[in-house]
Amino acid sequence: MYSHSYLFGGNAPFIEELYEQYLADANSVPAEWREYFDKLAQAPGAAERDVPHMPIQESFIQLAKKPASGPRNSTGGEWETMQKQVGVLKLISAYRVLGSRQANLDPLKRMDQATLQELDPHKHGLTDADMAVQFNVGSLVAPQKLPLSDILSRLKQTYCGNIGLEFMHITKSDEKHWVQKRFEGDLSTPRYDAAKKMRILKQITAAETLERYLHTKYVGQKRFSLEGGESTIAALDHLIHNATAVGVQELIIGMAHRGRLNVLVNTLGKQPRDLFAEFEGKAAQQMASGDVKYHMGFSSDIPTASGPMHVSLAFNPSHLEIVNPVVEGSVRARQDRRKDSERKCAVPVLIHGDSAFGGLGVNQGTFNLSQTRGYGTGGTIHIVINNQVGFTTSDTRDMRSTLYCTDVAKMVEAPIFHVNGDDPEAVCYVMQAALDYRMQFNKDVVIDLVCYRKLGHNEGDDPFLTQPMMYKKIAKHQGVRAMYAERLVQEGVLKAEEAEALIQAYRDALDKGEHVEQTALTNYKREHALDWSQYMGTHWAHPTDTSLPRADIQRLTEKFTTLPEGFKLHPTVQKVLAARKAMAAGEQNADWGMAETLAYASLVTNGFGVRLSGEDSGRGTFSHRHAVLHDQNRERWDQGSYVPLRNMSDNQAEFLVIDSILNEEAVLAYEYGYACSAPDQLVIWEAQFGDFANGAQVAIDQFISSGETKWGRLCGLTTILPHGYDGQGPEHSSARLERWLQLCAEHNMQIVMPSEASQMFHMLRRQVLRPYRKPLVIFLSKRLLRFKDSMSPIEDFTNGSFRPVIGDAVVQDPKKVKRVLLCAGQVYYDLAAGRKEKGLEDDIAIVRIEQLYPFPTEQVAAELARFPQAKEVMWVQEEPRNQGAWYQIRHRLEGLLIGKQFLSFAGRPSSASPAVGYMSKHVAQLKAFVEEAMTIAK
Repeated sequence: MYSHSYLFGGNAPFIEELYEQYLADANSVPAEWREYFDKLAQAPGAAERDVPHMPIQESFIQLAKKPASGPRNSTGGEWETMQKQVGVLKLISAYRVLGSRQANLDPLKRMDQATLQELDPHKHGLTDADMAVQFNVGSLVAPQKLPLSDILSRLKQTYCGNIGLEFMHITKSDEKHWVQKRFEGDLSTPRYDAAKKMRILKQITAAETLERYLHTKYVGQKRFSLEGGESTIAALDHLIHNATAVGVQELIIGMAHRGRLNVLVNTLGKQPRDLFAEFEGKAAQQMASGDVKYHMGFSSDIPTASGPMHVSLAFNPSHLEIVNPVVEGSVRARQDRRKDSERKCAVPVLIHGDSAFGGLGVNQGTFNLSQTRGYGTGGTIHIVINNQVGFTTSDTRDMRSTLYCTDVAKMVEAPIFHVNGDDPEAVCYVMQAALDYRMQFNKDVVIDLVCYRKLGHNEGDDPFLTQPMMYKKIAKHQGVRAMYAERLVQEGVLKAEEAEALIQAYRDALDKGEHVEQTALTNYKREHALDWSQYMGTHWAHPTDTSLPRADIQRLTEKFTTLPEGFKLHPTVQKVLAARKAMAAGEQNADWGMAETLAYASLVTNGFGVRLSGEDSGRGTFSHRHAVLHDQNRERWDQGSYVPLRNMSDNQAEFLVIDSILNEEAVLAYEYGYACSAPDQLVIWEAQFGDFANGAQVAIDQFISSGETKWGRLCGLTTILPHGYDGQGPEHSSARLERWLQLCAEHNMQIVMPSEASQMFHMLRRQVLRPYRKPLVIFLSKRLLRFKDSMSPIEDFTNGSFRPVIGDAVVQDPKKVKRVLLCAGQVYYDLAAGRKEKGLEDDIAIVRIEQLYPFPTEQVAAELARFPQAKEVMWVQEEPRNQGAWYQIRHRLEGLLIGKQFLSFAGRPSSASPAVGYMSKHVAQLKAFVEEAMTIAK
């Protein structure tokens, strides 16, 4: 059977397709073929069955070398023909897998290309004598039979020209076939008309001329030139003008500093005069702090033949790649606002540097988010401006451990299109392919634009210090504009003097501070634009009613405790829901899980969306939330869950709770981006433990705390950080309150440490109902989630609001008080227990400062004024002395002392670690500082 010649020749494509079907689903092919392929897989040396799309012929030839016993019917000639046909098919497969390594990608041609035996016909048993022989091409997009020389020519043109392709790592056949068909059908060769070629020339002329103009006008000033990668501008122009034709209405771009000024002017249409004013220090100072010009964002509406395209360039810091998840979050919010479930209207575009793309872990996290339910945006178009050097490092032995800087993208099976930056037509061609792939499959796609960096890392840096060979080559390189202009002159598209005239026209326009032609619409009103004016200039204490009528509480509770018929709860969750019914009825005090759930339910039923994400957020790390219920009789892994808060009413707003990937940096940055584009929603990121938030420190420092003062970006993101000293050791105790407070200034954030369940309810509602959009950081006690004294009666929900300060309700005669203890969070209950044990209710008052920033000066002063005879005010915290709030609020407390009052401290001793790991030591420290707080000198 193995030697039958009908398996090859004209039947090869049929067999190949049949075998691919077998790999995907063995039961999808006829029984006789299934049996045959089963035997193939069992034969020694056969290809592994679990790897789809390996060259089928490999298995055939290996089996043929070890034929079954019995007479062979084929002649020697048939056997040799079969071997050569198999060799051709293997050669085609080799080019698909390895062709990119022989492609002409590097404009500088620095590296010697190693010869790959796999791409040599002789390796596959083919000789020069076979070049004229007709062979079946298998699945190659070409006429069914071609001479070997033609097959080889097509393969080299498709896979080894100015475009190199990596797509054989993709396991889904339809995606892989799409790339095959697209590039093999075109031979990876763009075919543009004269008008398109002229547009490309204008784009790269604008890119080069702007850089050279700035270089001579502002000598030595940093601008992080795009020179060497000018084709990027042509690619972005192509994307903008072709994306509208397939339904895209918004492109959100994230990029670092390299080439940013060029994109601002030549892509988004920023007026050159405005850029010049920034160089000259004459730009209006609208922000409290501001930022350098190559970090600034911008947005505009670009007219295209298919309608206007809104293009936004996100603000970003110098911390490379951290803007990527921010952009993804912003895009998801825009898609949700448009109710774009297909994720076609808004598309993220991320522009990377080669060193940063492979080097920074936030990219792995962002890729990991890309296909998840809560974070997917329908695919991102990635452009790597691969100038083959990172600051001063260009030796690939130091830069990475992978062959290409783009290999990280293979984790999500993204196709990777490598392209020579000196061929702007090829760059535009792969951009179109990338756009079409993204729109077809809703997946990420990567363009590796291989180019060079004409100058140093910045304009004051001498690259010859570390890259002498590279920069000798660059010095001799005439540049992509000149090369492309010469090409078009040779093609008769234009005359040489016309190409030079384009440069002069652009320079003349720059001299006037203008564009050669208007590139952006003015006074255009977008349907989905956000109005932030209502949130401007408001105060954190803006009066807001956050209470809820008792009837509403009972109605909402009835809805979120009702289950689908036949839904079997875990006994523990059954008790939780029963308790929540009792809490709504006023039969028992409400716990923190109930307070949270009531807040969410009341918001979504009144039109305010709620988005809550974090590791284990559905249940809650500490099993207190249970926002997602699980049927204990579920029979399928992807069925049997129920989210009550998504089933409150027919016209409710969205409630989305997400168990995130195990990552802090990318997820928190993503939620920041989402919140920046969704001011009408309560957007929450919850750390599993507050201690782990420092894995996202870059997002905290560069965006959450400083985004407003640098860029004027308002953001209402809520961050929940479980915090509290309960004897769980150094990594499960502290959310680093001191660090957050150190970042506080200019009313940039709200830092809250609540001690009662109702405070959580009012605080979450206030965050949305109040016209004030600043990040809210909640230091949430783990111990109090089930601590009865911290639970609240239903009246605390039907009346009142969030209290920044909670006064002492135990002291009967304030004039007798000798010492006032100020504290925040769960330590209050340790102090209250210590006071009660010693019978010091007349001598010591305890005041809780629930909001640590903005500091409620007037409220604290009012509480202290109640105790005119108190000579001592003591700040008490459970954190070590050098941590917690003490050093950050001490000056505020000292400013509130009256007369001869003095300020003192009680807490754990200073420590290099957030908490001790020994339970006995933890208990001893707690006892010691509580004792100190209760000991009044006579």
